[in-house]
Amino acid sequence: MKKLTHINQKGDAQLVDITDKAMTHRKAIAEGSIQLNKETLELIQDNLIKKGDVLNTARIAGIQAAKKTWELIPLCHTINLSKIDINFSIDKKNNVITCQSSCECFAQTGLEMEALSAVSIALLTIYDMVKAVDRTMVISNIHLVEKSGGRSGLYKRNDGLHKTKSKKIK
Repeated sequence: MKKLTHINQKGDAQLVDITDKAMTHRKAIAEGSIQLNKETLELIQDNLIKKGDVLNTARIAGIQAAKKTWELIPLCHTINLSKIDINFSIDKKNNVITCQSSCECFAQTGLEMEALSAVSIALLTIYDMVKAVDRTMVISNIHLVEKSGGRSGLYKRNDGLHKTKSKKIK
């Protein structure tokens, strides 16, 4: 089993030393979903939620979350993100909105947490904006789909859970 990098020899939490790591192009893609009732999904699609445009607001929240991940998760490095995409796809048959985030940068450390934070906060924003009409929502399956760059190279989730392409809504 690999040694945990966020723990020092005394067992204390530490920020990982990335001083000697090379700057490389890095990318991470994460995904998650929220299941809603049919009527709520229709209200979102028809832009009839009183708080405003749910998916656009969730997209902005996801972008903000990626940029602020280092402030939310104690041992994350600050990363100068060069690109953040947040896309939503709607499955009307199952009343599910899937959020996919893609983050890119040139850095000495990966950005999986930024992509995962973006998805989490985007989905929580959807929940917040429609909770007045639907308290049955379930956020689930937040996971890393892919990452590239750095010493460990390419990782692609291969369990059939992720979609290869996320259709952009709006």
